Amino acid sequence: MEVLTQDALTRCPLRSLPLRNIVTTASTGLAWKGGTVAEVPGGALSSFRGRFGGRVVTAGDADYDAVRAACVWNGDIDRRPWVIAQATSTADVVAAVGLAREVGRDVAVRGGGHNFSGSCIADDAVMIDLGGLCDVHVDPVARRAVCGGGTRWSQLDAATQEHGLAVPGGFISHTGVGGLTLGGGVGWLSRKAGLSCDNLVSVEVVTAEGAVVRASAEDNPDLFWGVRGGGGNFGVVTSFEFQLHEVGPMVLFALSFWDLDHGPAALRAARDQVPHLPDDVAVFFAGLNAPPAPFVPEQYRGATGYAVLLVGLGPADAHARAVAALREAAPPTFAFDTPLPYVELQKMFDESAPWGIRGYEKAVYLDELTDAVIEVIARHLPNKASPMSFMPTFVLGGNFARHADNESAFGGRRQTRYVLNIAAVAPTAELLEADRAWVRAFWSDLVPHAAGVGSYVNFMADIDQDRVIASYGPEKYERLSQLKAKYDPGNVFHLNANIRPAATV
Repeated sequence: MEVLTQDALTRCPLRSLPLRNIVTTASTGLAWKGGTVAEVPGGALSSFRGRFGGRVVTAGDADYDAVRAACVWNGDIDRRPWVIAQATSTADVVAAVGLAREVGRDVAVRGGGHNFSGSCIADDAVMIDLGGLCDVHVDPVARRAVCGGGTRWSQLDAATQEHGLAVPGGFISHTGVGGLTLGGGVGWLSRKAGLSCDNLVSVEVVTAEGAVVRASAEDNPDLFWGVRGGGGNFGVVTSFEFQLHEVGPMVLFALSFWDLDHGPAALRAARDQVPHLPDDVAVFFAGLNAPPAPFVPEQYRGATGYAVLLVGLGPADAHARAVAALREAAPPTFAFDTPLPYVELQKMFDESAPWGIRGYEKAVYLDELTDAVIEVIARHLPNKASPMSFMPTFVLGGNFARHADNESAFGGRRQTRYVLNIAAVAPTAELLEADRAWVRAFWSDLVPHAAGVGSYVNFMADIDQDRVIASYGPEKYERLSQLKAKYDPGNVFHLNANIRPAATV
């Protein structure tokens, strides 16, 4: 058995990762297991390599550390899969699920890897990397797009915007389409066109038994209900089909910023305006540090404060009225207005979330942004340590609110108007630990004003069963649990905001 040394490994380009007891698996049939070497069925890995079309990466490969680090956005995550299976087809995914079943390993599924919890990667697991499944096909006449399970929003946006069309997506362009959609999908278009999952037409799913099934309103409608918000609990989704909406290619962007003293008044003014805005005006609140951008006056660069972003997706006059009304009610410290391409809007916060940064988050659902909530925000926002940590708040309503609560498995009520996220984002472990405490204290003080302890499952860094059940509610969770028992009775897909299968007789 060959034991690799530090010098024999290619170091991670994103951050330094500690070397542990790494052993080769390519020829020995031995595997990493919690710092020891464990036997696996003879020939299982060799047989898998023979039927797998993509690359199979193990600890015996010189670039193993670099590959595993590049798989996960959160630089605070350091986990060592037994196998990283870089799939290039649905057949590859079937083979990888079969390998995990054969050798009794956990299955971790990576779509885009942009997730605070790092659930896409696990120690000793068969990690299925869907990054190679990223083809996008657009039918502009039917207003449909089909993309692979490893597609990122930047790829989908680029393809659909060639035709002035878009799918409601997120706020960071390197986020995976799969993870965001399966958990719901909040973004700039939520008021105009609902969640990402509200716009699904069909999916292709590889089940725990290795079957390939289609789910839509006509085919396996129970599964189709479950994947729209129920996360990756029911299988590996290898293909998504979406309906598209007319958006862009240019949108109108207006940013208003207030210092810490004047920010609470600005939040109250924006809150009072939200119910009266047309669906074509997207709204986003944030507590953050002003960026070192040219449009920011030099004396405010890096200053902690509050921002309200209004994006016009429709008639220019509606957007102009909304901007004027907000600024009249609460004159900003500085402001910036510009038209910009929709694809650039989707990339706007990318620099705030660079690959390999360390992160931790918690979130709450709010029916209203009450004065009591604003008081909690004003008390906690100045206490963050890292200038990268921030409080993004996603404003809903509009089309989002016109969907019925039981229409999909989405774990949130449609009367919810705000998803308030508290994100610790830091370049060092020390700053992250300081702001992890900040996030927890902030969140604890918000919970009494929120719709329970449940929250958007895509914003859970700490995943525990009570919060998952609270997020879906007991009735919806029970329905999901019955569905889980049908499609994944052994809970193979449990490295997520897990739905436990109902007990069967």
